[in-house]
Amino acid sequence: MIKFGPSGNSESFYAAGFSHTEQSAEFVRKAGLDCFEYSFGRGVRMTREKALSIGAAFAAQNVEISVHAPYYINFANPSEESAEKSYGYVLDSALILRLMGGKRCVFHPAAQGKATREDAVALTEERLKILRDKIYEAGLQDLYFCPETMGKIAQIGTLEEVVRFCKIDPVYLPAVDFGHINAREQGSLKTSADYRQRLEYMISELGYERVKHFHVHFSKIQYSDKGEVRHLTFEDGVFGPEFEPLAIALKDLGLEPYIVSESAGKQTEDAAEMKRIYNEIASR
Repeated sequence: MIKFGPSGNSESFYAAGFSHTEQSAEFVRKAGLDCFEYSFGRGVRMTREKALSIGAAFAAQNVEISVHAPYYINFANPSEESAEKSYGYVLDSALILRLMGGKRCVFHPAAQGKATREDAVALTEERLKILRDKIYEAGLQDLYFCPETMGKIAQIGTLEEVVRFCKIDPVYLPAVDFGHINAREQGSLKTSADYRQRLEYMISELGYERVKHFHVHFSKIQYSDKGEVRHLTFEDGVFGPEFEPLAIALKDLGLEPYIVSESAGKQTEDAAEMKRIYNEIASR
């Protein structure tokens, strides 16, 4: 079953007078949604007690929770000190995720910096092999670690690069941000065939069972010649991508991902709209 939900709390959550993450569980469930992504974008600062409290609230509402590790992770930084910090950011996020009762930890792989593209990708790959070893040493291999496709051309994270990283070990599961792909490829996702091409590529490289429940971020994104500029909402009529063609491709291929809306301020509403669109297509 496909799960739909928001990344963080929407403006409507706060407008309704809520403020605590524990309240997000019931808010999301009442919106008809199934999952929620908690972001540690600016650092992992949460007590064990708070994590357990959030986990209990989401379990009570039967809403699955995932986390996004800090945004400043960069496994292509030539500094070993920086790499050690990045390992720590991912592992710290995963430890809190486990306390929350979740299974998926999304992270940004790297930035190219001054290196050549291939050198940066190769270094990221080697560092992710080290991260894999650390994941097993910490006993966290029952979780999924999801390298994300990135929206800026200078970032490491094309679909092909993410698939390459996921071949390292089954603990890695693709986090495919279709808004990011569309932005870095200057509006490439228009038809169901465009999405299907990407999905079939992942299946051919990683296998159907591995891809069936992959992780998805979705939003419309404004872009320039350098890629992503900013996240938008479904109300935008200029930039894509549109969700319906993806919904058709997912149904046709029998895929059941975990779909997180990253719309700017309206992520709960746009997640509900994606679920409505998908259910309508699935019932045809």
